[in-house]
Amino acid sequence: MAIRIKNVLSIAPLSVALLTASPLTSVLGQQSTTVNDGDWNTYYGGDWAHRYSPLDQINADNVSELELAWSFSTENFGTTVDYANPSTPLEINGVLYANIANTRNVVALDATSGQLLWLYRYDEGDRYDEAPRKGPGRGVAFYSKGDKQRVIDISPGYQMVSLDAETGIPDAQFGENGIVDLYQGLRNADDPRYPYPDIGISAPPFVMNDVIVVGAAHRTGGRPRSKFNTKGDIRGFDVHSGELLWTFHTIPEAGEYGYESWLSGNDITGNSGVWAPISGDPELGHVYLPVEDPTGDYYGGDRHGDNLFSSGIVALDIKTGERQWHYQFIHHDIWDWDLPNAPIIADLPNGRKIVMSVTKQAWIYAFDRLTGEPIWPIVERPVPQGDVPGEWYSPTQPFPTRPAAFDRQGFSEDDLIDYTPALRTMALEAVQDFRLSRTIFTPPSLQDHPDGTRGLLSLPSSTGGANWEHSAFDPETGIVYVPSRTQLQVLALAKNPDSDIDLSQGFGVRAPRVQGLEIVKPPYGRVTAIDMNSGEHLWWIANADTPERIMNHPLLEGIDIPRTGIPTRSGVLLTKTLLFVGEGTGGAGASPIFRAVDKTTGEILFELDLPDNQTGLPFTYEHDGKQYLAMFVGGSGNPAQLVAYALP
Repeated sequence: MAIRIKNVLSIAPLSVALLTASPLTSVLGQQSTTVNDGDWNTYYGGDWAHRYSPLDQINADNVSELELAWSFSTENFGTTVDYANPSTPLEINGVLYANIANTRNVVALDATSGQLLWLYRYDEGDRYDEAPRKGPGRGVAFYSKGDKQRVIDISPGYQMVSLDAETGIPDAQFGENGIVDLYQGLRNADDPRYPYPDIGISAPPFVMNDVIVVGAAHRTGGRPRSKFNTKGDIRGFDVHSGELLWTFHTIPEAGEYGYESWLSGNDITGNSGVWAPISGDPELGHVYLPVEDPTGDYYGGDRHGDNLFSSGIVALDIKTGERQWHYQFIHHDIWDWDLPNAPIIADLPNGRKIVMSVTKQAWIYAFDRLTGEPIWPIVERPVPQGDVPGEWYSPTQPFPTRPAAFDRQGFSEDDLIDYTPALRTMALEAVQDFRLSRTIFTPPSLQDHPDGTRGLLSLPSSTGGANWEHSAFDPETGIVYVPSRTQLQVLALAKNPDSDIDLSQGFGVRAPRVQGLEIVKPPYGRVTAIDMNSGEHLWWIANADTPERIMNHPLLEGIDIPRTGIPTRSGVLLTKTLLFVGEGTGGAGASPIFRAVDKTTGEILFELDLPDNQTGLPFTYEHDGKQYLAMFVGGSGNPAQLVAYALP
């Protein structure tokens, strides 16, 4: 299936002087290329997914002096206005590389001015129209070795392009005229009912040791169009030619390891892709996959059994795609608690070499990254069984013993708001028609159950806990900073007449409120500092102030309300001296405030007013002796823009 491509150069090709590399030094966790210490060279700032920079020009003494250095608007770059860009640009030697607009254009910008240097635009026709993952995506990948520099991106229509970093022109030696069609070789991709397979990706590809690793993502939401969905196989490609090197079956075939964990369904069931970013250890040659759940998110009646390798971490040899080890966090996932971010790789100050996953469940799972042995015991415990017709339930689930959960797990009457006796009574009345998830693994239930209940009230929700916004890790101290949210979800199953799957997420049932107030106790969003040397929690803070709708609620007049935070997708960034926290988007009351926090105590040191809400994850870089702090903002009805701040 051919793709129609247009490449637009906004200006003449970049000058040689601009792209001449300055002296190169190695950075922690870097791939087969070396870059300047002040660069932000991958989606998370390095292969090890730390979201950390050693830069310290901006520090506690001068952070209050930050001022807007430049901004870049995405208006008029797509077929529709992009209001909320979730991506994180890369910065390499004074040039930013980013995704913009609903069609996921790739742009190169001058890192000191925001000037557009070149633009590459996809034109995918019907293929774009049918794509399950439209929008700007979350970023690009970069490859450099010798004189060769390439920007690697994946289109909404699931095609991979390799662009010359200097000009934005596709590499004629890569694939077919710079393009690799990622539909080729997919399993379950030929459903005659649909013109295109239900697969794409919004995360950037991962490049390490001359191999591009490509994930897979499907249509969002708990209502799959078919139980015969496309399988989310993970593939490795040669970075120079685009040649397919290997394929890893996240849903094993007969004769492959893990096949027996599927008592039924591996011939028809799809998904189990990797929609989140990926991380890797170039020295070990291991790439770490955060694998999602199979079709469907909340009902597994068509896929009995534990369902390896879903909802767990898998370590592969990046050259061969051979499994090195795995660990499944959820047997037979029916809560949509798939892995939403890249595993964090770390050499701890205590000498341990680990990899850890920060999850929607509000647990951190930590392992020896060579062997896959848990750092602290993970215990299989009996869990409640459900009564949904046709469903299969795992009798046990794994429970990490350390660190303790960083957000709420399970929901009972004890979790209801109780500011006043009247509010407590109203909250109890509001949940009468629902089942309560008294433990974290209480299974979903029917929307119209014979017992009169309308579904299960569950914590955490399928969006976390933690999610794609990830965490930040300090390699000097071994402390990880985790943003999370507390938000109830109704897990209610019903028949979707537009799908052949027996049950999926029901329509029209929402988590109850009391006159607009959340019925669960605050905080609704937080940031938690956890020492991964010991597994101990150090501190936590609410990620935002108490919104006016709560502070000024007539039922709460005269009551002292603690700082509640808000249930948003908060982005964090760590530097040598500071923790930066944005309020993000996705929750009522989010404000365009970006905070500098003392990373040892959680004390808020400074609040920066942004022109709009933080939507992309914040990042930092240095060029020509100046440190910049940048991020995409939007979400309030204004076109998304990239803003960069610096000291005067």
